[in-house]
Amino acid sequence: MINPSNTFGSMVFSDYVMKQRLPHDIYDALQKTIQDGSRLNVRVATVVAGAMKDWAIERGATHFTHWFQPMTGITAEKHDSFLSPTGDGRAIMEFSGRELAHGETDASSLPSGGLRATFEARGYTAWDPTSYAFVRGCTLYIPTAFCSYGGEALDEKTPILRSMQALNKQALRILRLLGNTDVTSVKPMAGAEQEYFLIDKAMYEKRKDFMYTGRTLFGAKSPKGQELNDQYYGAIKPRVSAYMKALNEELWKLGVPVKTEHNESAPAQHELAAIYSTTNIATDHNQLIMEIMQSIAKEHGMICTLHEKPFDGINGSGKHNNWSLATGSGINLLDPGATPHENAQFLLFFVAVIKAVDDYQDLLRISSASAGNDCRLGGHEAPPAVMSVYIGDELYDILNSIECDFQYTGGEKEMMKIGASVIPSIPKDTNDRNRTSPFAFTGNKFEFRMVGSNMSIAKANIVINTAVAESLRQFADELEAASDLDTALPALIKNVIKNHKRIIFNGNGYDEDWLKEAQSRGLLNLPTTPDALPLMIHDKNTALYERHNVFSKAEVLSRYEIGLENYCTLCNIEAVTMYKLVKKNILYTAAECAGELSRAALDKRAFLPKVSCTYETETVTRLSEITEGLHRKASELFDALCCAEDASDKLERAFVFKDAVLPKMSELRELTDELELLVARKHWPFPTYGDLLFSVR
Repeated sequence: MINPSNTFGSMVFSDYVMKQRLPHDIYDALQKTIQDGSRLNVRVATVVAGAMKDWAIERGATHFTHWFQPMTGITAEKHDSFLSPTGDGRAIMEFSGRELAHGETDASSLPSGGLRATFEARGYTAWDPTSYAFVRGCTLYIPTAFCSYGGEALDEKTPILRSMQALNKQALRILRLLGNTDVTSVKPMAGAEQEYFLIDKAMYEKRKDFMYTGRTLFGAKSPKGQELNDQYYGAIKPRVSAYMKALNEELWKLGVPVKTEHNESAPAQHELAAIYSTTNIATDHNQLIMEIMQSIAKEHGMICTLHEKPFDGINGSGKHNNWSLATGSGINLLDPGATPHENAQFLLFFVAVIKAVDDYQDLLRISSASAGNDCRLGGHEAPPAVMSVYIGDELYDILNSIECDFQYTGGEKEMMKIGASVIPSIPKDTNDRNRTSPFAFTGNKFEFRMVGSNMSIAKANIVINTAVAESLRQFADELEAASDLDTALPALIKNVIKNHKRIIFNGNGYDEDWLKEAQSRGLLNLPTTPDALPLMIHDKNTALYERHNVFSKAEVLSRYEIGLENYCTLCNIEAVTMYKLVKKNILYTAAECAGELSRAALDKRAFLPKVSCTYETETVTRLSEITEGLHRKASELFDALCCAEDASDKLERAFVFKDAVLPKMSELRELTDELELLVARKHWPFPTYGDLLFSVR
């Protein structure tokens, strides 16, 4: 039986390990680099590399890799051995400070959005000492940033580190103005709730649509779905429990602080959640979680699918990104606190986030935009595509009283007054949770619910960090110029509430009336990826990223290009897969079943001339109609794909997929799902929804 406290972090070159294995001066110098961002000394890197190598070899490592996060949504790695021949037929194990700190890899074969031409192949990886190295299998993994020969960011880690630096700078300005001189750093924190489905591997391998696209492109509704609510928080099945146990053990060894696991709402759906870390480390951990989830599942004869909407008609899978701000000593700046001074501080940071969401609602939507997530948003507990902030009734009343200058008397609380140090205590968890809200305050943190289950949380956290940094920058500029802070602070908070209250909504995000109201408020409704992505390169958004040194204009444009390319590529794979399955399998199945029923009717009439054969006649008629419809719709889908191929640019091509290809796929699916209900089970060539959703017992 594994002991989690002994196992946790056993394969991580952690701070605890470094204290034991590094000389005091080297350890102190490395900590200075980690905490303050000071340049890494060559001597320090050399000593750390030697200690890291010895530690890794003791744990079975023979190779090392610079582990990075290119703009593919997954991680990448190139392995090199520690082996170094001595020239006399022997070899020694070596690992230099330079090999630890820097690496080189091909930058042309990974997405760059035009930053790199094919012939411009050189790219570099650089060690991120704020994220611990770890051993997995026989390899030492070194978390690194990835950039081009010209220094452009080609990954997700570089911009998230830049955004953290920007937020730290502006948050410290605010804290100094409030008289807090003890805090030396402010770090954005994140904790991701990862949803996923487990499907029997044998069933999965019989569904080419699942294998090629990550989701089912057709499938009639199962007689039983999630209507009984018997899956949510229900007893975990033995096979799933064994999987979760193995998953936990592997993640704990790698220092990933996973804590919560349970059944989710839909059949075969589950959730795993990790404890908070800095947004940088939380991103690394979530990438590890996704990779290991999938590899462990295969060992247990299952497939872990992370697609946002693998099954139609039931809940999809999201990744709720819980976000907060903490000082270097661990104080949560979004905790209302118990003292007046802490509440003044809380309110300023609280309205900074509200302002950030309102000002950059387009970027937040873009951070969760993908072909898969477009299928999920807007129903089955996924938030709508319209951005809003849920804060609960009590906080809403407090903000309203500030804006309108009237007394707030909630419960037994005293009159609401605003000042640099005179604000009553605001209790936590005074509001319910709103599962339809894209961006909800949940007591001492915000929960961004739009992120899709297979997406890197880096994109969302880059936007949140940078947008909040901009709010705080504007606040600091105004307060630093004020002659009287006690007067300027309440005036600032009041103005922010007045100017940005349109983004606050505590009601049902699925209500059609809300969509109309959101439009009247001037909020954006960006239902699909092609609708959202063009806003990324607007001057306002490019200026934001350039101002805080998170992205250059060229880097913003590259990510826009990659987003369009990914959308078009995924839609094309799905459409081609559906076209081939209809032409090669489904049409033949319909014809075969119709032929069998026709022969059965003829045989029946031969023996029983007076029998009408109503079932056979009506079914064959409908099968023939469906066959004709499938043949026609498949041809129309092919024509739509040709139009997409002929589009003059990526954005036009994306809209052809959205407006022409995907609707034709929906029409094909409608006919296919009806066909599944008509044909005999022995004829249907694929596992059904019932087979897939209830295959793991």
